[in-house]
Amino acid sequence: MTLDPSQASTPQAAAPGAHAVPSDAEEIYFEGSPPSRAYFGKFLLVGLISLGLLVLAGFMILWHVRPWWIMAIMVAIALLLPLIPKIQTKSIRYRISNYRIDFERGLLSKNIDTVELWHVEDIHFHQSLLDRIMNLGNITVIAKDESLPCLDLFGLPNPRPLYEMLKQRVIAVKRQRGVIKMDAG
Repeated sequence: MTLDPSQASTPQAAAPGAHAVPSDAEEIYFEGSPPSRAYFGKFLLVGLISLGLLVLAGFMILWHVRPWWIMAIMVAIALLLPLIPKIQTKSIRYRISNYRIDFERGLLSKNIDTVELWHVEDIHFHQSLLDRIMNLGNITVIAKDESLPCLDLFGLPNPRPLYEMLKQRVIAVKRQRGVIKMDAG
């Protein structure tokens, strides 16, 4: 029996009731930056400082305080200060998949750290009241990784399903690799 080469690369359909062959393909659970609403407190603080600087510059104008360039610098700082939290949100990026977590940071230069899920020792979930209202949360990943032993994933949208999925994947990946946890007794 000869095999047609065009058919050799096409996957065979599973028969009804047969188990699907597990795939080693990487599946992305989350990819992106924390949303701006994750930095609500910083936006509020920076907004109040900017408002204070503008009010102070206004009083300086009313009282004819010299030199004028001090007021110009204060106004420029007050207008540019609200950009800091926005820049901060764009300088952090997470990529969470079924095998690894990539943590990318930097705006002009980039640093990327990767934690393989089979290195993960523990996962911690935190969600404050304000985070619950805004559907955000933080996941802390503790791993046996020399370069990144503790990774804080800040401001993740819809975090609870992601946390549950990560817990299950850590167990599955460790089983796949034959990693056995031994307690010192």
